Amino acid sequence: MAKPKTKSKSKGSTSPGFNKAVQLVLHLTAVLQFSYGVYIFHNIQMPNTVPFAGKFKFLTFICAIIQALYYIVSLVNDFVGTNELAPKRPPAIRQFKDWLMATLAFPVALNVGVTFWSLYAIDRELVFPKALDPVFPSWLNHILHTNIVVFIVLELFTSYRAYPKRSKGLTGLTVFMGAYLVWIHIVKHYSGVWVYPVLEVLQLPQRIVFFVTVIGFTLALYLVGEFLNNTVWAKEVKLAKRKSN
Repeated sequence: MAKPKTKSKSKGSTSPGFNKAVQLVLHLTAVLQFSYGVYIFHNIQMPNTVPFAGKFKFLTFICAIIQALYYIVSLVNDFVGTNELAPKRPPAIRQFKDWLMATLAFPVALNVGVTFWSLYAIDRELVFPKALDPVFPSWLNHILHTNIVVFIVLELFTSYRAYPKRSKGLTGLTVFMGAYLVWIHIVKHYSGVWVYPVLEVLQLPQRIVFFVTVIGFTLALYLVGEFLNNTVWAKEVKLAKRKSN
């Protein structure tokens, strides 16, 4: 007598409950650490820095706020929104979550992490002078410059998001980065000091090249995030396209 056939799970498959638990733990852990990191950084008295604009003149601080906001939105979405791979009518909280991840959270996090550690390896005095060591704990430095990259990459592999139209996503990111460059020039105008020591050692032509490179690099990171999302979630992307047609 032939045995009835049974459906077997693929080797790489996991249950929806397990995926939901992973997402929930990741989002809760990220909310706690980045919110706490923002709080501690905001209250640190940094020596030899211009008080104008407080910590809001640092892209690191703004990036940490973006990460905290993103994971708070993600946590809310876990409970009142949906993590369905391709919902026909995604709620507003899910749409905002997907847009925030694609347009700001991923590219800005990688920008801050890669740029900081690259300059740190060349000469730490350009971005994180030794004078900060007594007041700026190393664990906070890693939350703000290392964990932002680790967690956003984990997020990309554990949660699918629908990327906006490339033109809209790149426009949003360009506006953000352009506004920040204008902002640090305003800080320089009123304080007489550049936010980052590296800008002090660059001549005007070099600063222009530096700014153009940073913006170009950040826009490239957006495309990297889109490529990784479409590669990791290839089946889901195809499903979403079929549903939208």
